[in-house]
Amino acid sequence: MQFTLLKWVVPALGISLIAFSFGAMAADPIKIGVSGPFTGGSSPMGLSMRDGVRLAVDEINKAGGILGRPIQLVERDDEAKNERGVQVAQELIDREKVVADLGFINTGVSLASERFYENAKIPVINNVSTGSIVTRQFLPPRYPDNYIFRNSANDTIQSHMIVEEAVDKRKFTRVAILADSTNYGQLGREDLEKALAAKGLKPVAEEKFNIKDTDMTAQLLRAKQAGAQVILTYGIGPELAQIANGMAKLGWKVPMIGSWTLSMANFIDNAGPNGEGARMPQTFIQEPNTPKRKAFIDTYLKAYHPANGRIPSPVSAAQGYDSVYLLAAAIDQAGTTEGPKVRAALENLHKRVEGVITNYDKPYTHDNHEAISANMTVMGEVHDGHVIYAYEEDRKNPFRMR
Repeated sequence: MQFTLLKWVVPALGISLIAFSFGAMAADPIKIGVSGPFTGGSSPMGLSMRDGVRLAVDEINKAGGILGRPIQLVERDDEAKNERGVQVAQELIDREKVVADLGFINTGVSLASERFYENAKIPVINNVSTGSIVTRQFLPPRYPDNYIFRNSANDTIQSHMIVEEAVDKRKFTRVAILADSTNYGQLGREDLEKALAAKGLKPVAEEKFNIKDTDMTAQLLRAKQAGAQVILTYGIGPELAQIANGMAKLGWKVPMIGSWTLSMANFIDNAGPNGEGARMPQTFIQEPNTPKRKAFIDTYLKAYHPANGRIPSPVSAAQGYDSVYLLAAAIDQAGTTEGPKVRAALENLHKRVEGVITNYDKPYTHDNHEAISANMTVMGEVHDGHVIYAYEEDRKNPFRMR
């Protein structure tokens, strides 16, 4: 009797252990990298992006995860340094075995790092980096499949919007460009030049500055002496604030119109009244003008309690949040975390993804890895310490599909 019982109990126990083992494997987390600058002058973008990603992952995990597995974020500070970005990419791929990466804030870091993901056939969604070339490094025929995607308004879109705002809408004909010396600034400057050339214009002055520069007097004086009516900018918050403050010191006030980074908290706070009226392209403005946006803003504020009730970089937070749902939809559709299958799913998503920025309906194809199109991007304006819609019609029409 005892033998008979053991005869059946032991195999049953074995089956249970096997079932438990398979269950444990099924519940193994899906590791996704999150890379960006969490310290330094670019940190308002990096931290806001990371926090938006965290919110989306928390929601997905509470709902059961993807393919029955929880998402595990592997976060790394790239310090906005190209060489550090390369180290982070290699660590996430080789040691952490991530199945995808979200993030990349600085164009230079993107360009230096993403070849490692491409070679490993691991999808990346750039959810902040905007350099026009970022998604075009790995195109056919040299690379049959491109693993680099984006969920932000690239600089081709932004430069045309900036020039349209300055030239077409505000009728300025004498423009100066002030751009930082990074890849981001100089590639953005080139895009601005192309957009101006399309309208038969050349800048009356082009000036460069470095990260951490605190005195823009010389550059501004040259722009003023050239008769500039408006300053077009490509840089990040701290240095952009020095431009606004430098104009105030010179007693020279002309409009600032620049890339989306004029919305950064460290521009608005450091420039104070001198930044009032600055305009920039935006994919998201912190205003609860749709139910999804209200829920996102309320959840973010409750979770992180930012100063003045203002997300440090609302665009970065929203784009980070949406990128998680785009990636999750692709993994779910692919039924696996294998890179080539996830890439193929991203390029042909079957289900519409409801996002904070927009509702994404087939946002990517094999030949187009840009989720954000020009009609989804609006012009924002700094007003009383916040970014608001520059044009009322944009506030009333928040969701524009591709």
